Amino acid sequence: MNNIQLAHGSGGQAMQQLINSLFMEAFSNPWLAEQEDQARLDLAQLVAEGDRLAFSTDSYVIDPLFFPGGNIGKLAICGTANDVAVSGAIPRYLSCGFILEEGLPMETLKAVVTSMAETARAAGIAIVTGDTKVVQRGAADKLFINTAGMGAIPANIHWGAQTLTAGDVLLVSGTLGDHGATILNLREQLGWMANW
Repeated sequence: MNNIQLAHGSGGQAMQQLINSLFMEAFSNPWLAEQEDQARLDLAQLVAEGDRLAFSTDSYVIDPLFFPGGNIGKLAICGTANDVAVSGAIPRYLSCGFILEEGLPMETLKAVVTSMAETARAAGIAIVTGDTKVVQRGAADKLFINTAGMGAIPANIHWGAQTLTAGDVLLVSGTLGDHGATILNLREQLGWMANW
């Protein structure tokens, strides 16, 4: 099939084929290979890395799905990993839920999933569990993603908004506002040209 059908979210053969041929292959890891409804994580690894758990969730609903520098899939991985990392934790595990609109081109979904897999692997993150639902055409705008992430916070790190004081130095990994300006430019067709 070239497009997502309602059957891809019904729990039957079409859904299992989508899971096996796309998600299991792209996100391949021992936790997914168990094919359970949950990931069974080894606490020893997390305990060895810290004494507290950072856990965050976020949903991604963006138009356009693809934009200079990324797409909704890369944004979902980076956004949730960042939310976990700002606590001082090392993001290790993510869950991923997809809500797909009937008729979504399969190649669009494959491009998003491939980007997610590459981004997660580069960051040392495993996508260990997930869910896929398909809604009728018009009930969603192409593709929505929800991710939840976790990692251990080392015992000697106590970061948070409440610990900020006047004179602190904040480090950022790139220019502030690039993503927001890029999306605004594309949505409103402003025609700005930049190397973001």
